[in-house]
Amino acid sequence: MANKANSVTARVGGDLGRAEDGASDIGGRTDPAYATREETAYALATGGILKPAWRDAYTRVPREAFLPDTIWPYDAEAGRAVHVSRAENPDVWRGYASADVPIVTQWDDGQHVGREPGRMPTSSASMPSVVFRMLDALTVDDYCRVLEIGTGTGWNAALLAHKVGDENVVTVEVDEAVAVRAREALAHFFGAPMDVLHGDGRAGAPGRGTFDRVIATCGVRQLPYAWVAQTRPGGVIVAPWGTAFTNTDGIVRLRVEADGGSASGRFTGPAEFMKLRAQRSVPIHHEAYARQLPDAAASMEPGDAVRDLAASGRFGALTFALGLRVRDCTHTAASKRDGARPHWFYSLSDRSWACALLTDGKEPARVWQQGPRRLWDEVRAAHDWWVGRGRPGWGRFGLTVSGGGERVWVDEAGCFV
Repeated sequence: MANKANSVTARVGGDLGRAEDGASDIGGRTDPAYATREETAYALATGGILKPAWRDAYTRVPREAFLPDTIWPYDAEAGRAVHVSRAENPDVWRGYASADVPIVTQWDDGQHVGREPGRMPTSSASMPSVVFRMLDALTVDDYCRVLEIGTGTGWNAALLAHKVGDENVVTVEVDEAVAVRAREALAHFFGAPMDVLHGDGRAGAPGRGTFDRVIATCGVRQLPYAWVAQTRPGGVIVAPWGTAFTNTDGIVRLRVEADGGSASGRFTGPAEFMKLRAQRSVPIHHEAYARQLPDAAASMEPGDAVRDLAASGRFGALTFALGLRVRDCTHTAASKRDGARPHWFYSLSDRSWACALLTDGKEPARVWQQGPRRLWDEVRAAHDWWVGRGRPGWGRFGLTVSGGGERVWVDEAGCFV
């Protein structure tokens, strides 16, 4: 997301630059960067994430068996992704493979070359803590038929296959090169081919019948009804679902109703996934909205909404709620400078925008907004709604999907947001 506007930066006293997602080379580091697989398993188990039902799969299906030789794991110490080559530094490669970190395995839909990062990560191996939270929510029984949307490296499909049998897992991958590599890795691991489909996951797995469980490992902005239609009544769907407001998703667990026509369930918590390719957001270019702030003085507004939004962060329930109430809008918070941090809001339906700036130690926020939509007014009203509802957390929100569309609700189905 491009947010470079020097004239505006000077006016609001904040840095509009984005946090870089670039990678760097791991260099000469030779010590393992993270815990061993056994130590990671212990941490996940004691934290209540790796449940007994999945411990054998974790032990017998190592993530490293499905990773390519070149990876870009997230390095906590560096605060960014780093380039790691198995051939050059096998100990570090293995350390990251065992760690509870996300690992980028492809940039720019496979068009990227070289050691430096591309513009956008487009395939990855999710961090184990997220993987096992979602698998736990899926509640698979032995011999369940499972459809996975988003094969990626194949590790998640392998964990499922170990649990339910490789003949009971169908996995769909939109990127042909990624699908080919995963198919090879799965066949090598299990000694037999698995059903890895190359296609658009929005359609599910046509011709493969119905499934007991469906799990998506890519974020969606609208859950395809085809997934509901391919799940048996009483079956479960687990998927990351979110809005355009931020890149954050909420993990939702849906149960298909007895008539098979709809599915409903609650959100379990936040995560962040690469999006279904057909539902990716269009990048925001700041200059197309606000080359400079208007000459008119900013309005002075109560600072509670900005303060709560800053405290909520990317993964907070307020940020999620604002995305539900302020439709077709993207939010980004710039870096803080001199105690002031601007929050920008961009309309996706026109060129309306707003900027709210709260300075440490000063109660009123300075607000600029321009365009047909009064975006700050919408954000303020959404914040008031959230406060009036008792500041609901993730577990109070739910989603219902039917042939007629989808609706998010709070507390109980029918109380729509």
